Formats: sequence, C-alpha cells, structure tokens
Amino acid sequence: MLELRHRGVSPGPGGAVAPPPPEGVAAGGDHEAESTSDKETDIDDRYGDLDSRTDSDIPEIPPSSDRTPEILKKALSGLSSRWKNWWIRGILTLTMISLFFLIIYMGSFMLMLLVLGIQVKCFHEIITIGYRVYRSYELPWFRTLSWYFLLCVNYFFYGETVADYFATFVQREEQLQFLIRYHRFISFALYLAGFCMFVLSLVKKHYRLQFYMFAWTHVTLLITVTQSHLVIQNLFEGMIWFLVPISSVICNDITAYLFGFFFGRTPLIKLSPKKTWEGFIGGFFSTVVFGFIAAYVLSKYQYFVCPVEYRSDVNSFVTECEPSELFQLQSYSLPPFLKAVLRRERVSLYPFQIHSIALSTFASLIGPFGGFFASGFKRAFKIKDFANTIPGHGGIMDRFDCQYLMATFVHVYITSFIRGPNPSKVLQQLLVLQPEQQLNIYKTLKMHLIEKGILQPTLKV
Repeated sequence: MLELRHRGVSPGPGGAVAPPPPEGVAAGGDHEAESTSDKETDIDDRYGDLDSRTDSDIPEIPPSSDRTPEILKKALSGLSSRWKNWWIRGILTLTMISLFFLIIYMGSFMLMLLVLGIQVKCFHEIITIGYRVYRSYELPWFRTLSWYFLLCVNYFFYGETVADYFATFVQREEQLQFLIRYHRFISFALYLAGFCMFVLSLVKKHYRLQFYMFAWTHVTLLITVTQSHLVIQNLFEGMIWFLVPISSVICNDITAYLFGFFFGRTPLIKLSPKKTWEGFIGGFFSTVVFGFIAAYVLSKYQYFVCPVEYRSDVNSFVTECEPSELFQLQSYSLPPFLKAVLRRERVSLYPFQIHSIALSTFASLIGPFGGFFASGFKRAFKIKDFANTIPGHGGIMDRFDCQYLMATFVHVYITSFIRGPNPSKVLQQLLVLQPEQQLNIYKTLKMHLIEKGILQPTLKV
C-alpha cells in the first residue's frame, strides 16, 4: 500500500486499485513525467552519496614507507623516537641547505631549473593524493589530463617569460618568432583541446566525481604553477629578491621547530598540534634578525643585487650593473630610544635592509598559515605527509607549503613599492619592432628631449 501511494496510485473502496486515467488525461501529473521523475530519483539515490560524504567516509591512504637510509637507522638506533626524528631532520636539513648553496653558486639558470623541478614534484604529490583517494572509481584519463593541463599552463606562463626576457634571442630565430607572436592563441588552443578531452571522458556513473577531480587539478595548478612562475619573476628582479624571502621562510621553519622542541608548552593551533606559541614567537624574532643580517651581507655584491638578464652576445645570463640606491649605503638618524641604547646618533644601512624587515615579518607571521592550510588538507585526507621523499620531513610539498604564499607577497611587494620602468626590458621590446616603428619612436623621443632642454636642436643649413 505504501509503495502504491509513493507511486501516486490511490486504492479504491475495499482495497481495489483504481484504474489509471485514459491516455492524455492528467491525473496527478502525466504518467510519462512520473516515470522520468522516478528514474531521476533512482539515479540521485544511487550516486547522490558522493555529495553527502563526511570526513569519516574518505578512504584512508596507506601510510608511506620509511625511506630513512640504513646507515642513519643504525647510528640512531639507541635513541628515543623523539630524538631520532630530531637528528634525522637536522642532518637532512643541513644536507639540503648545502645543496641549495651549491645551486646558488652554479647561477640563476640552475635556480630556475630547481624551481621548475620543485613545482612538478609538488604537483605530482597533490595529484597522487587525489588519485589514491578515488582510485577505486577508476576515473578515465584523470592522471593523463592532469599532466596535460600542467604542460599547457607551464607553456603559457614560461612562454610569456621567454617573450619578456629573451627578446633579442627570439629575434634571431624565425621558428621562435612564430611561437611568440601567436603564443596566447596556441596556449588557448592547447587548453581547449584538454577541455574537450575532459568532456568526452565523462562517464554517466561518475559525473560528480569527475568534476570534483577537474576542480582538484585546476586548484593544484593555481597553487603550484602560478606561484613558481612568480618565484622566477622575482628572481629576474635580482637574486636577492629570491634568496632573502626563501631563506627567511627556511630560517623561520628551523628556528620555530627548535624553539618549540626545547621550550614549547602552549599549543598554537589545533590543525598542527605540535606547533606552539613559544616556537611561533621565537621563530618570529629569529627570522627578523636573520633577514636583516642576510640583507646586509648580500647587498654588498653585484651578483645578488643586479637584475638577471640574458645577454645574446655571450649566450648566457649575466648579473652586472650599477647597483641602484636600494643597495647603496645610506646614513639614517636613529630614533631617541635607540640612541640611548646604541649610544650613536646615526647609522649606515642599505635601504634594502629596511625592506627585509617587511619580508621577514611576513615570512614569520603570515607564511606559517600556508603550513596550517597544508596541515588541514592532510587531516582532511587522513595522511601525515604529502609523500615520503625526504626522510624526517615528508614530501617536497611539506617543505614548500609556506613558500608559495611568500612568492606572491614578494611579487606584490616589488610591483607596489620597488619596481620602476625597466630600461633593459624597454630596449628589448624596441629591438623587436619594425625599422619604421623604431624610427618613429626615435623621432618622438628626440623631440621630447629637445623640449626638455636635454638635447640641443639641430641647426638646418
């Protein structure tokens, strides 16, 4: 009886079922519409559970295997797990810092390759989590399309970089001229091909889930590719804009861990139970001091302060220039309370050291929220680390979760407070123009300089 009522059929007297209305007569709604509605309800009942999942419904990911070298395991076998982890993290941290110094010595091009490699690895770790969580559904083309979109987005961003900073090199190569001229159209066509492939891969049973993973891929691209592109843009402004922010985040990560390890008592945030207020505050002051000193040391050398430029005559990147006022010692009058402490009226500083305080403050106060965000993400999917690439540290993404926020801040900071017109970039753009256009610009510039009294007007004979 209940089933009949559910289907919209009313029983007659004595329990008899009333005959259905004649075809074309509406009796509580069209019969065909009811049938269609029942089918849609059945489909929603079968697949609607994907939208109503709670955190407890997320399938667990198998824990990563321990990749600690056997020699370290044997050397630290007598220690407690707490101190064993401390030594493993410390040794691997020093190793990574040493490799980082080596890559800095090798030059800006190697730093760009390092950033690109980290970007790809971070993307791989996040996408792998998505694939493992939903692997039982066997989504078609998910991993293939994810890597295809990574290729498309990298082609777009780094093609823009080539057009901006390698104009003189591009001018000599006809094939590159075609790619640069139609770069945005080619990028859009590549993305459109991936978009169409995604639509064609949709399977009736997995519509919602496929769109979830489509969004997953695009958010991952936003986090990794966009931010790594900004890191490289900062590098072109001068290696110091790359090194001070990144090293400030590393310093904050290390000192916050040390202060928390030895003095931590008060929990900071529920997302990361091991984070403490003592570590947070100690990391802040340590990072500001470190950034101030690092800025002073690096500001002395052209290699770090000059913008990175590609020279076609030597076919390599160069860092040679006359340092701007930002990297020249200036005399500053101290505020009254510092005069009493330091017993000095004035002090000589590089202006960049003042900017380093802003960078270090962001790295130590706001940067950790990138780590908290990553912690929340990992808790949502019941994992400890993004991967097990680095023993004691987790995956590459675990080490660079704070760097992505920092990259955006530095780029915004440079464009808002530092960057002015770049003569080298303007000259490169002029060299790409047609001779007639160059001549018109020359005449206009000459007239402008004559009006300002910088050039003397030529006398007509």
